[in-house]
Amino acid sequence: MEKRRVKITSVGTCVPERIVTNDELSLSLDTSDEWISTRSGIRERRIAEDSQAASDLGAVAARRALAAAGVQPSELDLIITASLSPDMIFPPTASFISGAIGANGAAAFDLSAACTGFVYALATAESFVASGRANRVLVVGAEVVSKMIDWSDRGTAVLFGDGAGAVLLEPLENGRHDTDAEGIIGFDLGNDPDGAGLLELPAGGSRLPATADTVANRLHFLKMNGSEVFRCATRIIAVSATRVLEQYGLGINEVDLFVPHQANIRIIDAAARKLGIPRERVISNLERYGNTSCASIPLCLDEAASQGRIQPGSLVLMVGFGAGLSWGSCLVRFGDLKKEA
Repeated sequence: MEKRRVKITSVGTCVPERIVTNDELSLSLDTSDEWISTRSGIRERRIAEDSQAASDLGAVAARRALAAAGVQPSELDLIITASLSPDMIFPPTASFISGAIGANGAAAFDLSAACTGFVYALATAESFVASGRANRVLVVGAEVVSKMIDWSDRGTAVLFGDGAGAVLLEPLENGRHDTDAEGIIGFDLGNDPDGAGLLELPAGGSRLPATADTVANRLHFLKMNGSEVFRCATRIIAVSATRVLEQYGLGINEVDLFVPHQANIRIIDAAARKLGIPRERVISNLERYGNTSCASIPLCLDEAASQGRIQPGSLVLMVGFGAGLSWGSCLVRFGDLKKEA
């Protein structure tokens, strides 16, 4: 069977209602709004309620993406969820989302690639649809990272927020495969295992099962070597983005919108400078949401669609990076990206 061209039909998102500002964090941490904002670009973030898990936010985002496309949950063939804060190690968070939205019978699994997970999940979903093994695949990035954070650790507590985003992938009927035509053009994916220890959640798996010692030593919280992650990220974003553009014979001047993972505004600005992308063609909502990991790119897509920054024919470059150390770039020529009104 000839490989089918695949499009991103719609997007839906969900963020918790609770807003936590930098000033609020400064009441319990040795920090300030100026210290946080100048080093990260973050001024506030959304934090889930105690009763909310990743699947709760993911299910809302999923419903909104499906409603925007006019697709029923029963019409889905597959749900892929990317998350570094899943409801539990197993069963997959995708299974909970499937049940919550009524997609009974659809295949469902989680994909673990930390903050790069959304791009990895897009690549996986695109392969399912392009090969004809699925017609409608929902990709969900859902995070409640706040529950993985040591709130006494200033180096990580100020950076992360909660949220979810979902996109629907479908085949294009008689879709052309040239770069000027609507659809997903291609990917660049990679991983550097030498940096795997720079960003991790040490305990709770088979390497360090939960014990009194792992709890006492606070090993069930996210740990990060921020300066090294920063150094690696600023390099690999430009390398991966350049590689995917060159692979498909496109120039950076042809990119209408650059959608990087929202980790740190200094990383985003440094990458844009290296690539030669002007600020007006870069989207960032980091100031209001912080680092929402696998949800950050779909949250930006939704916002860009609302602002009219993604039009039919727009060439969008998405780049993710995260623990592993993993990275992933995706080029998409959008059609009419639908979102819930």
